[in-house]
Amino acid sequence: MNICEGILSLKPYQGGKPISELQRELGLDKVVKLASNENPIGPGPKSMEAIAEAIDEVGRYPDGNGFELKRAISKRLGIDNKLISLGNGSNELLELIARLYLCNSDDEVIFSQYSFIVYSLVSQSLGAKSIVTPAIDFGHDLKSMLSSITKNTKLIYIANPNNPTGTLLSDDEVYDFLSNVPSSVAVVLDQAYFEYLDIDDNALEWLDEFSNLIITRTFSKAYGLAGLRVGYSLSSLEIADYINRVRQPFNVSHIAQSAAVAALTDEAFMARSIMANNNGLLQLSHGFDRLGLVYIPSSANFIALKVSNAVSVYESLLVRGFIVRPVEMDNYLRVSVGTKNENDDFLEALESVLGEE
Repeated sequence: MNICEGILSLKPYQGGKPISELQRELGLDKVVKLASNENPIGPGPKSMEAIAEAIDEVGRYPDGNGFELKRAISKRLGIDNKLISLGNGSNELLELIARLYLCNSDDEVIFSQYSFIVYSLVSQSLGAKSIVTPAIDFGHDLKSMLSSITKNTKLIYIANPNNPTGTLLSDDEVYDFLSNVPSSVAVVLDQAYFEYLDIDDNALEWLDEFSNLIITRTFSKAYGLAGLRVGYSLSSLEIADYINRVRQPFNVSHIAQSAAVAALTDEAFMARSIMANNNGLLQLSHGFDRLGLVYIPSSANFIALKVSNAVSVYESLLVRGFIVRPVEMDNYLRVSVGTKNENDDFLEALESVLGEE
């Protein structure tokens, strides 16, 4: 078969093991999933109300232009709605953007070691050359990324906060980096976990200065809508137009759009979501400290934890009904923040597993 070369050796993305799958495999009644960086408290009440009201419309195609959702994002961020593109999760936008810039095997895309695996997957599937710069303190080495730019560089991905390490670049660092990237090279600033940060939204102002900047965000994390798959990007009018050309015509469902519009107005839920995450990070960190474990301080809704044998610990936790995520780092597991009770139960299970190592 004449399959594209980049796809022949491509390994499919493996999401966190579903709860139902583990229940089937091991016959467990109770399973706690701490593998996919989902919001443990789920959607907010306003989103749930919007979902219920939107069900009657599922027999019709959604608004392909996402007018109401773009208007809500525009109002929330104070940005022209013509600069907004919608995606089936921000994950789809990461791929659509790659399709715009990675056209042949000579094209290069730069991203950091220990970064979101989708950057590598979409680049390889398009046959482009991935330039992976060594991480520094588990995060992006922006100087190394700048020095890796060549005449063939078309695209750069930066996740901030970074997944799976949770590391955070300062606004000054990112701004300085953008100032030194040639305008011909597109830079994707992946801010999937932005809402968890207690910082000013300075990146929006950079869009006026850097025509090559594309910001991606999602409703899957702090907004608790991971199962509905809805995200968005912010970019120049020109780039937004190109994204619109390659996206599928109805890529975000009516229910997803309705829930996201409502989520943007639910200030009380967002405050509760952020507080639960902050408390959960402290809870897990203190637990790891008590167990004498090494971990990477996180600015997201997960923590990367070092153990002696990640595969063994992961499998032992599965038997006990706890799903975490092995990552592409030497003996590290990524643990998503759960509810207080889930975190307590996980730490108890982890202590038991480590006692058997």
